[in-house]
Amino acid sequence: MKVRGVHRRSLAMPAVMCLFCVSALAQSPEETREHTVLAVGQLEHLFDGGEFTEGPAVAPDGFVYFSDLTFGESQPSYAGHIWRYDPRTGACGTFRSPSNMSNGIEFDLAGRMIVAEGGGSGGGRITRTDMSTGKTGILAGSFGGLQFNSPNDVVVDAQGRIYFTDPRYGDSRTIRQPVMGVYRIDTTAVVARLIEDVPMPNGVALSPDGGTLYVGGFDEGETENPPLRPKHMAVYAYALTRSGTIASRKVLLDFGSRDGPDGMTVDPEGNLYVAVRDETRPGVGVYDPQGSEIGFIALPEIPSNVVFDRPPYAGRLYITAGRGLYRLRIALQKVSPQKSDGKNDE
Repeated sequence: MKVRGVHRRSLAMPAVMCLFCVSALAQSPEETREHTVLAVGQLEHLFDGGEFTEGPAVAPDGFVYFSDLTFGESQPSYAGHIWRYDPRTGACGTFRSPSNMSNGIEFDLAGRMIVAEGGGSGGGRITRTDMSTGKTGILAGSFGGLQFNSPNDVVVDAQGRIYFTDPRYGDSRTIRQPVMGVYRIDTTAVVARLIEDVPMPNGVALSPDGGTLYVGGFDEGETENPPLRPKHMAVYAYALTRSGTIASRKVLLDFGSRDGPDGMTVDPEGNLYVAVRDETRPGVGVYDPQGSEIGFIALPEIPSNVVFDRPPYAGRLYITAGRGLYRLRIALQKVSPQKSDGKNDE
């Protein structure tokens, strides 16, 4: 999620559903290897009552929770909300308000809600809520004796360790930590800073095997406060050891100066789904583990984050975009090339 310069792109659309476009990875005539094609259903517009929706997460009981960031443009007295959507009835109501400017949401192995609370009028911390009692505790509120900048997105690995990003959009001179980093919270509540080389870390996701940590860098650059740097958007892939430390880094997707990655998620095959904040091409880019685009889901407004449903509906993708929540069905199809028998078909 980017806070500074929030952009919205609204198009006239039906209240419930709209159609959208998908492009598959282009294949050359000479190419003979099997390839993946993205097949999707119809886009459903489930909710449109927020201000800036973010951080969708599906609870073990199937309810969908997502953040609503209020920046004072229309709701100056609020400090964010968390909405709860019931996929069985279509009802959407307030789960928590104020939410302390909650952004990314995730559920841990015990079904507890993990929330990244942003800076400004937010809590600037990572919290955990017991969904059966409603009680909330602070997992991490500071590092090295300093409060976090503005926790943004969060993901939990198979061991229960929590990874979160901590950028600071707006005036970079107001950052509290010496860097904008990516952190890990161990199951013993020990906090470690893992990554310091992404200027503005944003969305975060893990590969299915837990061996790769994906971090989106939504770096708008700096033209006023030294050190000056150009705008640069990218998704980085960090190899993780079994102990949760960084082993190596590579640039998986390079958007250059084009507005790029916000929130992201992965499917069971390891493909990465990235909310792309490009006003000229807003949508969800789908990339294989090597970084090749295998599909693009065009959207009527700029998305902020994505998450897959849990079984039995794991093929449904939820998307927060603009003021609302969307959903669509995803299917990946392996296509084998047709071999010619050398005969003329005419």
